[in-house]
Amino acid sequence: MKIKDITDVIEEFAPLDLQESYDNSGLIVGRCDDEVHKALLAVDVNDEVMDEAEREGCDIIITHHPIVFRALKRFNSSDMTQRCVERAIRRGIALYACHTNLDSAQGGMSWRLARMMGVGALEVLQVTDRDRNAGFGVVGNLPEAVDTLEFMRAVKERFAVGAVRYSRVASPTVSRVAVCTGAGASLIDEARRAGADIYITADMKYHDFTLPDNALTVADIGHFESEYCAIQILFDILSKKLITFAVRKSVDSRNPVNYLV
Repeated sequence: MKIKDITDVIEEFAPLDLQESYDNSGLIVGRCDDEVHKALLAVDVNDEVMDEAEREGCDIIITHHPIVFRALKRFNSSDMTQRCVERAIRRGIALYACHTNLDSAQGGMSWRLARMMGVGALEVLQVTDRDRNAGFGVVGNLPEAVDTLEFMRAVKERFAVGAVRYSRVASPTVSRVAVCTGAGASLIDEARRAGADIYITADMKYHDFTLPDNALTVADIGHFESEYCAIQILFDILSKKLITFAVRKSVDSRNPVNYLV
């Protein structure tokens, strides 16, 4: 199957024009008319994922994070990015990324994470200028109010989170939940305006936890943990439309952050 046949299916769900200006989603290594036979799905491209692709006979790796985010000036294997890109070219393995376009596509990252938490009646938290039905983050409601700490414990267990960092608990129960996968501190005010009782995201800094009016609880569940769902989303997209194409979910796509608890 040609790479273009695969990327067309992905981009039908998450068009490339939804990506942010700083992003590098799309085909990074390879040509659109190259033939490929088996895809490996992962969060990142790294040495372990490259090993897995070669071991399993995968000739295209589809990830959430683009391995090349800034211009490369050298290819001398002096760091992991250069090493993996050079290796992919030498081995004939295509690299494709579906990043902020998958974040903001309707039914994308935050939508999937929220539904896995049992949150329904979802609305976009920050609508993009390009598409009123797309944007970053979602907000919705639980079937019934639950204890705030119990909700965070359930999220921790559901997503295998090493440690949940959270602010002062604003209310004893939560019923309205805002979610943004990845680094979502910039949407705290949007979550407040949407009437959320709790905001689940990642990559929060110290001062992000000090809300002046204690209007809502904010919780950081980790970047990788919040975005691991990308693998299943991509698997569902490809399996539904390309039923004869082999797709493997990576077992070596692992969190680079470790926790000592």
